[in-house]
Amino acid sequence: MSGEMDKPLISLHLVDSDSSLAKVPDEAPKVGILGSGDFARSLATRLVGSGFKVVVGSRNPKRTAGLFPSAAQVTFQEEAVSSPEVIFVAVFREHYASLCSLSEQLVGKILVDVSNPTEQEHLQHRESNAEYLASLFPTCTVVKAFNVISAWTLQAGPRDGNRQVPICSDQPEAKRAVSEMALAMGFMPVDMGSLASAREVEAMPLRLLPAWKVPTLLALGLFVCFYAYNFVRDVLQPYMQESQNKFFKLPVSVVNTTLPCVAYVLLSLVYLPGVLAAALQLQRGTKYQRFPDWLDHWLQHRKQIGLLSFFCAALHALYSFCLPLRRAHRYDLVNLAVKQVLANKSHLWVEEEVWRMEIYLSLGVLALGTLSLLAVTSLPSIANSLNWREFSFVQLVKKSPHRRLRTASGHTRSHAAEKNCQPHENASAAVTRVRSTKQTNFQHRFSSHFLNSI
Repeated sequence: MSGEMDKPLISLHLVDSDSSLAKVPDEAPKVGILGSGDFARSLATRLVGSGFKVVVGSRNPKRTAGLFPSAAQVTFQEEAVSSPEVIFVAVFREHYASLCSLSEQLVGKILVDVSNPTEQEHLQHRESNAEYLASLFPTCTVVKAFNVISAWTLQAGPRDGNRQVPICSDQPEAKRAVSEMALAMGFMPVDMGSLASAREVEAMPLRLLPAWKVPTLLALGLFVCFYAYNFVRDVLQPYMQESQNKFFKLPVSVVNTTLPCVAYVLLSLVYLPGVLAAALQLQRGTKYQRFPDWLDHWLQHRKQIGLLSFFCAALHALYSFCLPLRRAHRYDLVNLAVKQVLANKSHLWVEEEVWRMEIYLSLGVLALGTLSLLAVTSLPSIANSLNWREFSFVQLVKKSPHRRLRTASGHTRSHAAEKNCQPHENASAAVTRVRSTKQTNFQHRFSSHFLNSI
């Protein structure tokens, strides 16, 4: 028994004495890599760990050999592209021309372009890097893939980054081969079509929160409007009419008064498009007609608007907690105590104001907790773990007996539609039942879309 426990779990196929990745079996598929940068080293590490035999082509193999796993063979570029059928091109666009000397060895091979242009290069060049590489090597099949995966994700594993790998090429067989490699490496391939989609794929890393631009501008616009209104009401008006200097309220008090207003409006904008979409479907009498562009974009930004609403509500809670810590609040307490002494009052207690504040704080805590629950369940990682009934319960939607039920396969069906006409029914009763079934199906479609919209 002790002898079995002494055996390594992965044996010598993956681990050697210096704790680096060792040689893989000879029957393992061979993959070539052109380049010796950070991404090439991370890619070689992931490929070796996934069971591939890696050959790295470098202009100076002796200097770069120590940077790669010991299982990867580092040699000159001519030798690296001779035997592998799939070769990763991990060099910059301006160095593609230096690979033209390898045209004869690359005939009929699959070239995987992993490069990304800068924003200036993307605007300057009309064709993508992959299309430019395909023009230089017309006898090869170029596949665009792995450009959205960072070097850190390749080293640490797919669990620490995005798992999706967009893949596009003009040859289906080449896309299938690269997709199988992506699956073996622990990623999820996504077919993006022909190589003409490479420009769109290369633009993905250049986008900075594209779905948050409109909701953020909307939240900022609402904040500016409500802040200006509260400034005029609480600061400027007392200063103009009563000569009271209350400009000290600008950093905390006015901001704290503005945040809940923005949170309420944003939260209403989350659920309003679902109601409008349901009403529009009722007016049209079908759910298979496309929504207007403005409503479609509004529906797509609901998650971001809801999270911004939760962010404003959380900031309001923090600002409210800081209100008693202000120096101005301490001065107000001292002034109130002095006035009480001068008025010779030993006990100052207003029951109505006490109850009002207690109820106000309690409802505020409950509202923030409910909004936190809605925000958390809107995240994909949490929403995927909830079934349809749990998600609709969290969204505070009352269940209806006429609502369709989801089956285990993800499809929906209507209980009323499953019942056929009985043999003893006459023609009039059958027609009435069919009409009732159609009306019920339409109600089910409307209620299902209403739940999906919120």
